[in-house]
Amino acid sequence: MRLDKFLKISRLIKRRTLAKEVASQGRIHVNGNLAKASSEISIGDELSIRFGQKQLTIEIVSLRETVKKDEANSLYKVIKEEEL
Repeated sequence: MRLDKFLKISRLIKRRTLAKEVASQGRIHVNGNLAKASSEISIGDELSIRFGQKQLTIEIVSLRETVKKDEANSLYKVIKEEEL
């Protein structure tokens, strides 16, 4: 699954175009490597996303094409969340 699509479906980022912008600014890393919006991700990958003054690190637990709002956070597990 594409990174930008996963971020939208998991509701970590509201819109896919916004996910593309964040990736193009170099604020997303997959398994320690800088990621593009088109990067393919899989179960077990570790994402590190910088939101302003926050750094969020998650592990991908599940990949699905569609998910209900209540179940969106079941797609990932938060490893750490820290202030910068």
